[in-house]
Amino acid sequence: MLKCVAIDDEPLALLQIKNYVAQVPGIELVAACSSAAEATRVLADNDVDVIFVDINMPDQDGLSFVQSLPVKPIVVFTTAYDQYAIDGFKAGAMDYLLKPFDLNDFKRAVEKVSHQVELLHKAANETDGDLFVKADYKIIKLSLQSIRYIEAMSEYLKIYTDEHKRALTVLMSMKKIEERLSGCNFMRIHRSYIVNLHKIAEVSRNSVLLQGDDNQTPLPIGDLYKDAFMAYVNSRFLVK
Repeated sequence: MLKCVAIDDEPLALLQIKNYVAQVPGIELVAACSSAAEATRVLADNDVDVIFVDINMPDQDGLSFVQSLPVKPIVVFTTAYDQYAIDGFKAGAMDYLLKPFDLNDFKRAVEKVSHQVELLHKAANETDGDLFVKADYKIIKLSLQSIRYIEAMSEYLKIYTDEHKRALTVLMSMKKIEERLSGCNFMRIHRSYIVNLHKIAEVSRNSVLLQGDDNQTPLPIGDLYKDAFMAYVNSRFLVK
């Protein structure tokens, strides 16, 4: 089931999308938001596949709103002005609905979104030493051995790797990534951190240091995870 959010400052436009969603199987309306600010709060609290967002809104236009999102759901712009189409696609929109659009137009957009989500799920489920993540409108293939550690940031994750200078920000829960990496030499050491066990250089009482960390920034070991982590360390401890 696709989950969507509609964002438009016109009540009738929101009502139209609400009615269309009710008539199209396989999609659910999480919220109808009258402003970008309201939508920001909704997206922070919900996993959403697609947003239908108007370009012309008083508090913040749809283009700048989409560009401000750290991790973007699939975007379908809705507007009465066709001159914004090129800008919309440059912002990474999958589709562009020109008002007034009818039910068939909406269905076609949903079909495009559904197909894209299926491709993303299929890629994400490939687990032969690689991991696929969606970041910045792209599907990025990561070698598991290149992942250094993963940090939870609210509803997002930051994935630090040897291959990328900056962390990749992805929309995924800590629980989901932990399940995906189960049995792959990764361990959760804190409510906010999962580390690649092969990258550990030093272990102290309450933290670990990773190999190749020029800044020597230790990662904390949480009380809830300390016993399991130390059991792993002790199982590999060299004794005389």
